[in-house]
Order: sequence, then C-alpha cells, then structure tokens
Amino acid sequence: MTEKEKMISGELYNADDPTLVQDRKRAKILCKQYNDSPIDLNAKILEELFQQDQLNVNVEAPFRCDYGYNITVGDNFYSNFNLTILDVAPVTIGDNVFIAPNVLIATAGHPIDPIQRTRGDEFGKPITIGNRVWIGGNVVILPGVSIGENVTIGAGSVVTKDIPANTVAVGNPCKVIKHI
Repeated sequence: MTEKEKMISGELYNADDPTLVQDRKRAKILCKQYNDSPIDLNAKILEELFQQDQLNVNVEAPFRCDYGYNITVGDNFYSNFNLTILDVAPVTIGDNVFIAPNVLIATAGHPIDPIQRTRGDEFGKPITIGNRVWIGGNVVILPGVSIGENVTIGAGSVVTKDIPANTVAVGNPCKVIKHI
C-alpha cells in the first residue's frame, strides 16, 4: 500500500513521501494562483484543485489546503476569508453550506507516541458537513467529526465530537444548546 493510499484510508503514513510532497506542492501552487486573483475569484482553479467539475461555489481568498483532491463541496457553497482545510482524509461538505472567516477544518492528526511523531508519522480521519450548515467565525473542526444537516455552529467553537442534525451547537468543546 502506498503512503498516499494509507493517508486516504486513515492509517498511519509518512507525509515526507515524495508523491505526497509533490501533491502538496501542486495544491500550494493552485492556492497561490487562486489567492493572487481575489477580485476575479476563479472557480476553474478550484475545480482543478478539488478535481470537481462545474462548481457553484464562492470561496473568498485567501484559501489554503493540503491536497485539494480530498475535498468535495456541494452546490451553493460559500466560504468567507481564511478558510483552511487540512485534507489528508476526505472532507465532504454538503449543499448550501456557509462558512464565516477564519475557520479550520482539520482531518490531520499526529500520534500521541513521541517516537512515532518524531518519525513523521501522521494519520487522518474524515470530516463530513451536512446540507444547510452555517459555521461561525474562528471555528475549529477536528478529525473524524460529522456535522448533521441544518446545524449552526457558533463562533469560536471547537468541534471535537459529532453534532446531530437540526441543532445549534457552541463552545469549547462544542455542545448542542438547542434543537430546531
């Protein structure tokens, strides 16, 4: 199994693998091209980065990601400034999702064992965000989290566990405060 296959499947992998280094360079180049033309936000660059056709999205620059090809966005997606997606594992974002400024979606993690960590081992766990979700500013979504449909995540929240559909959740750690 290649390091890329290990990465996408959630196993420990080595991020210094030459293929993964090249893939990250590709993503950095595309992100730079996208971010350097914020007046004419170019969906074609995002289509190439995400490897999706005919995107109906608006991602305000600057935008950053690790690979791009592990990100799938639905129809009518909007993200404000400074969205960062660490996409070592799949990130699936539904339709009509709105993201406020300075949000981090991080599928990447590192082993607790210091020897493994020092070797450069990493892992990833997928993140899923359902349809009609609003994520407030300065939110952090950690590896392995699923956010259900029709959810609002309050500003400044750190989402460490799954959030069920039709709820409002806030805090650090993020907790449901209201059902809608």
